[in-house]
Amino acid sequence: MNDGAPPPVTTLRQLYLTLFLRGRSSRGLQKDQAPKSVGDKLKGTLAIYALSGLIALTLTGHPPFALSLYLHGMTFFFLGMFVAATAGEILFNKDEAEILLHRPVDPRTLLWAKVGVLVRVSLWMATAFNLAGLLIGSFGKGGSWLFAPAHLLSSAVAALFCSGSVVLLYQACLRWFGREKLDNLMTTTQVLMAVVLVAGSQFVPHLLLGMEKSPEGIFNRWWIHLLPPAWFASLDEVLTGRGGGAHWIMAGTGVTVTAAVLALAFGKMAKAYEEGLQSLAESQPRKPRAAGKRRILDRLTEFPPLSWTLRDPIVKASFRLCSAYMLRDRDIKLRLYPGLVPVLMMPAVFLLRGSGDSGGEFGIAMAGGYLGLIPLMAMNLLQYSQSWQASDIYRLAPVPGPGPFIRGAMQAVALILVVPGVLVLLVVTFLLPGGPAHAAMLLPGLLALPVYARIPGAIEKAVPLSKPTEEAKAGMRGVVMFLMMISALIVPGIGIGAKMAGHFPLFLVIEVVLVGIVCYRLNLEISRKSWDALE
Repeated sequence: MNDGAPPPVTTLRQLYLTLFLRGRSSRGLQKDQAPKSVGDKLKGTLAIYALSGLIALTLTGHPPFALSLYLHGMTFFFLGMFVAATAGEILFNKDEAEILLHRPVDPRTLLWAKVGVLVRVSLWMATAFNLAGLLIGSFGKGGSWLFAPAHLLSSAVAALFCSGSVVLLYQACLRWFGREKLDNLMTTTQVLMAVVLVAGSQFVPHLLLGMEKSPEGIFNRWWIHLLPPAWFASLDEVLTGRGGGAHWIMAGTGVTVTAAVLALAFGKMAKAYEEGLQSLAESQPRKPRAAGKRRILDRLTEFPPLSWTLRDPIVKASFRLCSAYMLRDRDIKLRLYPGLVPVLMMPAVFLLRGSGDSGGEFGIAMAGGYLGLIPLMAMNLLQYSQSWQASDIYRLAPVPGPGPFIRGAMQAVALILVVPGVLVLLVVTFLLPGGPAHAAMLLPGLLALPVYARIPGAIEKAVPLSKPTEEAKAGMRGVVMFLMMISALIVPGIGIGAKMAGHFPLFLVIEVVLVGIVCYRLNLEISRKSWDALE
């Protein structure tokens, strides 16, 4: 044995960092052009995070604790979404289990290596987002030169808390429920985490209201001691020497809970992780289907409107393939449904904010606009699969390009995601006080749905299940989602303006005509798409 060899955890950490930078596929890889650091890989993402962090400038003049609470609250949102979206791919990759489980690698060492990469990337993102806040906390009113190092340290502890919590949740699912239910439990866990994070990000700005005059009054509310952002904001106060008794209690809670989470995740529960990797590598026999019994999706394709839109056998085959993956494949479910949660939560936020007052019309219009992002997000996320190599079989079909496969995926997304989302939105709108009177404001967003559904296929050539999973893309999802949410305000905003000007019916007629023209052009672009050259 070579005494000069690096320890296994260092080698594994470098391996997973390389996979993060270059992806898991060799197709199209040029070694001399591959990024050498997280900064090179995510420079565009980090720049957008830094620009998003400029919102902290609005807190100039607020108490330092209010600034820290906002920064930690929003950092938890961005980091939590990143960790929730990528942890399943990094922690439970069935292909690597076939290699690593034959080597004398301790499961605790393997866990630390993977989480080390998650934390490293998380700290890059957190630092970029907090740049403006660090300047305000250091040189603004009531600032201290100790704020920057204190906040960076507390952000590192928060990143460990986020990563360790996700690992611990997965291990608990493995130990308590077993491999058979792991797939659905992991998806449910990530969805619930995304719901909590999105709801928390909306709660933090309301929490800051009124803190300019009485910042200490917030500690009289018992629930503040249950919020992780408040723990680490209090840690900032303690490290800068401004902490009072309540700050010391919450800072101690944050450090203690983080230490306990890490001890459980990498100590007692590490064995469950090893067992989970072994079980993932094992093939699970499917239950035989009863003779003559057909699946519900197969029956639906025989009735209108699916029977009209799935006349092409290639489109129908793509529809069935994408539907099966969206409903049964672990990898797709872990990426798709948690990624859609923020888009689905925002309509709920708008509806609840505007219900029963003059803002109801605005909230309903914005909810309809955000609903249009469901097919756009779903088509983008549906491109990636761990079984992407199998997509080469598409080329054997008697079609000149990927157009029929893209149209089949659009039909699957519409049936499984868009139709249920629209029905839920309609029901909730009519149940809200004053909702039926403003229900027409849903139309601007709903009419734009066909355009959103075609944009990925026409612009990015979003062929379903055809691209390898790369964790770096998951780091960009939060930023892309943020930008698309802003874009979703445009059409409903114009609709509200037309309603106020008394031209709402004319606006709807114009929108229908424009949507028809744009969809026709996008359909032509999808039909003209050709296959990329094989390497």
